[in-house]
Amino acid sequence: MAKSKTLAAALKSQQSRLHNKQKEKERAAAQSAELASRKQSANGLGSSSKGKAKQQPPPLPRPTIPFRATDKILLIGEGNFSFARALVCDPPSDALRHLPPRNVTATAYDTEDECYAKYPEAEAIVRALRDAGAEVLFGVDATRLERVSAFKGRRWDKVVWNFPHAGKGIADQDRNILSNQLLILGFLRSAAGFLAKGPIPNVMASSKKRKRVDEDRDADAEDDADSDLDDAAPASPETASERGRILITLRNVVPYTQWDVPRLAKHPPAPTSASAPENPSYILLRSYAFQRNLWTGYEHRMTKGERANGAGKTGEGGEDRTWEFCLGRVAVDREKR
Repeated sequence: MAKSKTLAAALKSQQSRLHNKQKEKERAAAQSAELASRKQSANGLGSSSKGKAKQQPPPLPRPTIPFRATDKILLIGEGNFSFARALVCDPPSDALRHLPPRNVTATAYDTEDECYAKYPEAEAIVRALRDAGAEVLFGVDATRLERVSAFKGRRWDKVVWNFPHAGKGIADQDRNILSNQLLILGFLRSAAGFLAKGPIPNVMASSKKRKRVDEDRDADAEDDADSDLDDAAPASPETASERGRILITLRNVVPYTQWDVPRLAKHPPAPTSASAPENPSYILLRSYAFQRNLWTGYEHRMTKGERANGAGKTGEGGEDRTWEFCLGRVAVDREKR
C-alpha cells in the first residue's frame, strides 16, 4: 500500500510536468509554423524573377533495426509470437538472416494452453519457431524473471518487450497509469540481472552521423540521452561484448506517454522499505520509430486475446516508438558487489 501511495504521488507530479511540457511544445510548434510560413512567402517572392527552383523530394526515412546477427535476444510478452516468427523466419535485413535461431528466446506470460486458447494461430507459429531452433517458453512473468529456472546463469544482449500492458482493464485513468508503471518498474528491476556485461554501447555517434529522418527524437528525449551519455563512462565502438540493452516499445500517444517510461527508467522511485529491492537506474541510449510493416506477419495483440466481436488487435493509429536503455554506471557497480 505504501508503495502504491508513493508512486501515486510521483505520478501526479509527472502528469503535471507532462501537461506543462505539452503546452511548451504546442507554443514552439506554432512559432515554427509561423516562421516557416514567412520564409516560404519570402522565397516565393524572390524566385519569381529567377524562375522556380527545382524542388527536391524529402529523403525517405530509413528504419532502425536494433538487432545484430551476433545478438542473444530475449523476447518478453510475445502474445501470439508473431514478432518472434518475423525475427527468426523472415527477418527484415540481410544481416539478420545470419542470426542463429538458437540465439532467440521467446516468452509469453500465459501457459501454453492459455496462449493457444487466446490466440489460435499461435500453435502453428510456436511449432515453426521450435522447428527452426528457437527457444519458446510459457508462464514467464516479466517482473519475476529470476524465478525462471531456464534463465539461471544466462545473460542477453537485447531484452525486448513490445507494447507491454498490465491488462487489468482499470477504468480510472490515474489508477490504470499507476498499474502499468508498476509493471514497467518490476520488469526493469528483474531484467537488470540478465543483461550482458560490457562497455556502454556507442549508439549516439552513429545516430548523429546518419541523421536518419525517423530517428529525430523529441527534444526532451534527446537531451536526456545526451546528458546520460555525457555522465557515463566513455562509449566504445559497437562490439559483441558491449553492455546489454532493454528495448521497450509503446505507442507514442496518450495514455501511453503518461506512463513516462524514460523517466521511470532513469530516475526510479526509492525503495519503500529497507527489505524492498532497489530499482536500478538506466541510461536512455536513444529512441526511434518502430515500423511494424518491417516485421512480416507481425500483429500487436490485445492482452486479453481475441474478442467475440472483433479481431482483438490494438495499437491502430499514432506513432510506435522504441526506447532503448542500458544499465547506468551505479547499477552496474552495485551488481558487481
